[in-house]
Amino acid sequence: MSMHTASMHPAAVEALAERAMPVIAPAAPHILIEGVDKRFVVPGGEIVALKDIDLTINRGEFVCLLGPSGCGKSTLLNAIAGFSAPTQGTIAVEKRKVTAPGPDRGMVFQEYALFPWMSVAANIAFGLEIKGMKRAEIDARVAELLAMLKLTEFRDRFPKDLSGGMRQRVAIARVLALDSPVMLMDEPFGALDALTRRSLQDELIRIWAATGKTIVFVTHSIEESIYLADRIVVLTYRPGTIKQDIRVELPRPRDSASAAFNELKRELGALVTAEQHRFEAVEVKGLTTD
Repeated sequence: MSMHTASMHPAAVEALAERAMPVIAPAAPHILIEGVDKRFVVPGGEIVALKDIDLTINRGEFVCLLGPSGCGKSTLLNAIAGFSAPTQGTIAVEKRKVTAPGPDRGMVFQEYALFPWMSVAANIAFGLEIKGMKRAEIDARVAELLAMLKLTEFRDRFPKDLSGGMRQRVAIARVLALDSPVMLMDEPFGALDALTRRSLQDELIRIWAATGKTIVFVTHSIEESIYLADRIVVLTYRPGTIKQDIRVELPRPRDSASAAFNELKRELGALVTAEQHRFEAVEVKGLTTD
């Protein structure tokens, strides 16, 4: 301490020390959604699918979009993917405005979206070949992903020979092959039986923990959202707005039979049921956007 500071009041010395400390700026959000509306023109008028959506998703977060049919979950996911631009507002990924699909965002669909004429290994390798990677690098990456998704013994099979759960593993591996920092998942396990669904949920959590990817996951299932997510964003029935953004504080691995899990399930159930009743009341009057 200098003679000057030694003569200063302790509070003044403390203030100087605080000013001298480096200021660490908070990390920029990985996905930033600001003022997003989405409207569809239909005969006789328009459908307002999304309205006033403001959402910040940090790097490495697992966020579930939850709500009944017609709340615009898939519409919002498609906007993040760049498949369908918002009517108003902006979406940015790593500070870059989303205007089209890009390699920074990988999409997993409910319908698997595999090439039926290609083997499992060829489906996974396809994107890497398009990128122009060397054959040895492609083979190594494919072998790594086959092992990660427990597909090694199925590498030469075709999609028609696989169960629904195995096809979805291949679809996930194909997205992971491109190593996109953001994974967008549109009800990828919705068509699977309960046991296969839970197995793939566990696989996805393991992969997410190992890779640190940011995941945005659309689901109708309250239990699935609690089991998977760091945050659950509940959307209202049309127009889709954010009704509640809930952080899931339950420790992992999560026990769906625990009291805390079921307390949150009841809370979310009340929120979603109110929107489901709104959906049912107007279901026959027009098209949904999900």
